[in-house]
Amino acid sequence: MPDRNQVTVWRTKFVNYLCSPFHKTGLLFKVENMKITDPIADYLTRVRNAIKARHRVVEVPASNLKKEVTKVLFDKGYILNYKFEDTENKQGNIKIALKYNPETKESAITKLHRVSTPGLRQYKPASELPKVLNGLGIAILSTSKGVITDKEAKALNVGGEVLCYVY
Repeated sequence: MPDRNQVTVWRTKFVNYLCSPFHKTGLLFKVENMKITDPIADYLTRVRNAIKARHRVVEVPASNLKKEVTKVLFDKGYILNYKFEDTENKQGNIKIALKYNPETKESAITKLHRVSTPGLRQYKPASELPKVLNGLGIAILSTSKGVITDKEAKALNVGGEVLCYVY
């Protein structure tokens, strides 16, 4: 059972919410600097949303793992270009130029699927690495040799954490 102070605080926040402009937009509270629990899923979602909105460039907060995933996507031809930018904070940003077919306007990336999550990590040995779309897509893995594709991991005979599927 909450005490009186907690009920009073909740009632005050609720009244302020009803009087705020966020009430009409459906937002309960203004969110600033929200902590992200799965940065790779956030990265993939930003790219996926930019593709659906037909954006040419998407900007993503940087991390070393995201930079390596971006390099793999560029090397395999799924994105047009990328640029690592420094910002006021230490983190920086990654600007990714998305790749579209000039005639059909279809994206080079059809689907991005997150496999290993913070709640359920997916590790595979080299012998059990998945084939994505019968070899037409790629699986991006984090291994002891760095962030590489499933085909490169099989050639090096290393397993690792399956981050995502791209096709």
